[in-house]
Amino acid sequence: MNFTKEKQKVYFKTFGCRTNVFDTQVMMSNLKDFDITQDEKQADVVVINSCTVTNGADSTARGYINSLKKLGNNPRVVFTGCGVWTKGESLFKEEKVDALFGHSEKEKINDLLQQEDRFFQAGDLEHLDSTIVEEFVGKSRAFIKVQEGCDFRCSYCIIPHVRGDARSYSEDKILEQVETLASNGFGEFILTGTNVGSYGKKQHTSLAKLLKKMSKIKGVRRIRMGSIEPIQIDDEFKELVNEPFMAKHLHIALQHTSKDMLKLMNRRNKVLSDLELFEFLKENGYALGTDFIVGHPGETDILWKEAMENLHKFPLTHIHAFTYSKRDGTPSATMKPEVRGDIAKLRYNELTKIIEEKNFNFRKENNKTLEILIEQEKNGKYIGLDQHFNQIEVESSVDLVGDWIFIDDYEVKAKNNVAKFR
Repeated sequence: MNFTKEKQKVYFKTFGCRTNVFDTQVMMSNLKDFDITQDEKQADVVVINSCTVTNGADSTARGYINSLKKLGNNPRVVFTGCGVWTKGESLFKEEKVDALFGHSEKEKINDLLQQEDRFFQAGDLEHLDSTIVEEFVGKSRAFIKVQEGCDFRCSYCIIPHVRGDARSYSEDKILEQVETLASNGFGEFILTGTNVGSYGKKQHTSLAKLLKKMSKIKGVRRIRMGSIEPIQIDDEFKELVNEPFMAKHLHIALQHTSKDMLKLMNRRNKVLSDLELFEFLKENGYALGTDFIVGHPGETDILWKEAMENLHKFPLTHIHAFTYSKRDGTPSATMKPEVRGDIAKLRYNELTKIIEEKNFNFRKENNKTLEILIEQEKNGKYIGLDQHFNQIEVESSVDLVGDWIFIDDYEVKAKNNVAKFR
């Protein structure tokens, strides 16, 4: 008589950016002797893919680790991601986690999880994965990682120290990845990485060249990009802005709109040239998002006022704003004067209110047909994103999840658009 041993169940908890979302999928793709569960209460093993962009991100991961101790199933806790290089050693020594491994080791996850003893395997900061991901669990859109690492050294950022210097995946590998996912039914692709715009820098190619080749793959319908730097949108890239495969939305990292603050942050972008770029993209029908740090040390009332005066000039529609949080080991962590938390919160609210109004006006003034990929059903409504990265809530009598639909008649509400589909 043959007895089969039931496979252990693994739950993945992913913190942080889209790059981590892709990395988690790489790990899932390499788990051969385990089952994946979407319920942490059923898990024998919990793998935490951590973010360490701020001290707060570290605290969030630590809080989650502590919460696992309250689960009745008492899972084995395995820690990976960017936090390995900042807080991993202390978590391991304190026995907060049972095992730990770095980015470069994630493709070995099947063998690593079979080890019964505790281990700390940080790996290196030069690795590039070879895994071809075939699906994205629970996703309608596919993330494609095109590069790792960053050569920028912004004063507030720890990421180059935990992801390494910029290095690009081979074009052939990326195109193979896209072909695989397109043949499995994915039509929208989001390019991600630590610094997406640096793709191809050391390989005599470019992001624009990659986009053109991706667009020729059967099944590729729309391509979005993760955050890119203003200086990375060159003439070659600008030639593509009206191609039908380009999503009419770009997320361009400004971080601030005060000249002096950009200098303090050791940023490479300049306010006037940034504004010129944004105006060009607006004229070509783009919705535009950005990252913005509020309350960085040295941000005086005068500099904040200047920044907001400049911000009003930018045709922005989306914002990823966050109040500055100290990241140990960065130049910004020792800068003075610090901005009080209550002041930073007021500035954050002022900033986000400006962009919310700009987004509302953009949606009211837009007269283009919305091309929407429906991603999920929630509370009886279908939720998706249009080409401008704006959310729409659709009422329909038929199941629309995973479908592409076109909408001309819709209602513009404060937070999103609403429509009926017949």
